[in-house]
Amino acid sequence: MSDISYGKITRDGFWNNNVALVQILGLCPLLAVSSTAINGLGLGLATILVLVASNVTVSLIRNLVRPEIRIPVFVLVIASFVTAVELAMNAFFHDLYKVLGIFIPLIVTNCAILGRAEAFASKNNVAKSFVDGLTMGLGFAIILVLLGAMREVIGLGTLFTQAHMMFGEAARWLTITLFEDYRGFLLAVLPPGAFIGLGLLIALKNYIDQRAVTRQKQGASLVTEATVATGAEA
Repeated sequence: MSDISYGKITRDGFWNNNVALVQILGLCPLLAVSSTAINGLGLGLATILVLVASNVTVSLIRNLVRPEIRIPVFVLVIASFVTAVELAMNAFFHDLYKVLGIFIPLIVTNCAILGRAEAFASKNNVAKSFVDGLTMGLGFAIILVLLGAMREVIGLGTLFTQAHMMFGEAARWLTITLFEDYRGFLLAVLPPGAFIGLGLLIALKNYIDQRAVTRQKQGASLVTEATVATGAEA
C-alpha cells in the first residue's frame, strides 16, 4: 500500500470512505452524543487526537510487533491514548467531560480506530499514517458536528448552545437562538432522531455521488460522439 497517494488518502477520509457515511462505524457515540453541535465537536476532536496518535504509533512499531499479537498491541496503544485524552478533558474541559461521560472511554471500542491501525497504519509509513488518521478523524468529526447541528436546530431551536463548555465563559455569545419561544421538537433530540438524521446525511451523500457518476457518463458519451463525428468527417 506504500504507493497510495496523499490525495487518495484525503479523499477517502473526507468522502469516499468516510467513517460515518460509508463505513458506518462508531455509531454508538455518533448517535448518542450528537444531540448538539458542541457535543459533537468535543467528541470529534477527541477521536481525531486518538486516531492520529494511534496511527502514528502503530506505524512506528509495525516492524517490531509479531503478527500473532498485533491486535492486542494495537488495542493497548489505542487504550493508552484514550486514557490520556480522557484525563486531559477531565482537567481542562470538565463540564464537557461530564456531558460526554462514558462515551469518551468508549472510543477504545470504536472499530474505525482499530480498523485504521490494522488496515492502514500497520502497512504504511508514518507520514501517510498521520494523514490517514487526520483525514479519517476530521471526516468523522464533521459528520458529528453536522448531525449535532441538525438535531439541535430542529429539536431546540438553537445553535452552538453551551459553547462555553469548550471555549470558556467568554464564548457564551456564540450561542445562536434561531427561534424565539420555540417549544422544541422532541423526536430530534431523542435516539430515533439521530438515526433519521444520519440516514438523511447518508442519502444526501449517495445522491451527490450518483449525480457525479451520471455527469461522468454524460461527459464520456459526448466525447465518444464527438470522436465518432470527427472520424466520419475525415
